[in-house]
Amino acid sequence: METNPEFTPIAMRVFAVAILGASLSNSANASDFFQGKTITMSTHTAPGGGYDTLLRLLARHYSRYIPGEPNFVVVNQPGAGGLLSLNYAAKRAPQDGTWLALVSQGLILHEALGRPGVDVSLTKFKWIGNLNSSNNVTATWYLSKVRTIDDAKSREVTVGSTGAGAITSIVPAVMNSILGTKFKIIYGYPGGAAQDLAMERGELDGRSVNQWDGYKSLKPDAIRNNQLHVLVQIAMRSEPDLRHVPLLVDLVKGDAAKESIARFLSQGVSASRPLAAPPDVPAERVAVLRKAFDATMMDKQFLADADKLGTEISPLTGEEVQRIIEEVVNAPESVRRAFLEAAKH
Repeated sequence: METNPEFTPIAMRVFAVAILGASLSNSANASDFFQGKTITMSTHTAPGGGYDTLLRLLARHYSRYIPGEPNFVVVNQPGAGGLLSLNYAAKRAPQDGTWLALVSQGLILHEALGRPGVDVSLTKFKWIGNLNSSNNVTATWYLSKVRTIDDAKSREVTVGSTGAGAITSIVPAVMNSILGTKFKIIYGYPGGAAQDLAMERGELDGRSVNQWDGYKSLKPDAIRNNQLHVLVQIAMRSEPDLRHVPLLVDLVKGDAAKESIARFLSQGVSASRPLAAPPDVPAERVAVLRKAFDATMMDKQFLADADKLGTEISPLTGEEVQRIIEEVVNAPESVRRAFLEAAKH
């Protein structure tokens, strides 16, 4: 009887060595690839805001943990509530690991709701990690007569937004629907820094959504002097220093339909500063970038630099971000449909 050579012990050993060799070769190629390269990191906001600050902080330290220590540059691509930056990364940016994007948290919900403009599903991107999981909050400036969430139910509250797909437009629309608030969205602001200036000069009552950590790092004096009034937290747990501020999920407790909407929103913004590589970056390079990201998040120099900026670092791994995004984007249709109806208001 003739023996199939594919199953002889010698053939199997040769096959195993070939696979191991290919694996080691891929790993070596990934390690060598970044030598002499420049990695561009994009943010969808204008300079000066929370996303921009975090990305430039990362750019100063990330290289030390990537084999070959590539150079880093940061570019700003504001527009369309973050869609411009996302779609550039998906289809026009290099797909080799030399382009990364800090993605607008609002786009996770944007896709989950089936809204147009996302050229490639967020689930197809290769998520590197998340820099900060600080709670999102809705806040007004001291010049406004609105100082609590109950005030927002009886008075019109003007808030800024970069565009229809941005989290800054989704959050106030949803709150108007499930809480009965009177947020009025003013479009056309290029980013958080512009909204802050508009708020401070009385052009806006406040901001519909921003990370609490962003306020602590960029406006510590305003917090200290009680110039900032936090109305609500959009999260699943309270910030230690905001125990007096209600969670959105608690404000609708007892109403199952509204609770599901509030929970979907709160989960959707839990990966609030996620960094992505484009969809077609090779897996071995993604692994290198993820490992380097995780190491940077624990680096003493990086953390000291963040502390000087007053910026909190509360990271998630790339795998964790991938899971969150897949869960939100693939949430039950009934939940997404209810949320979509709320977001129309």
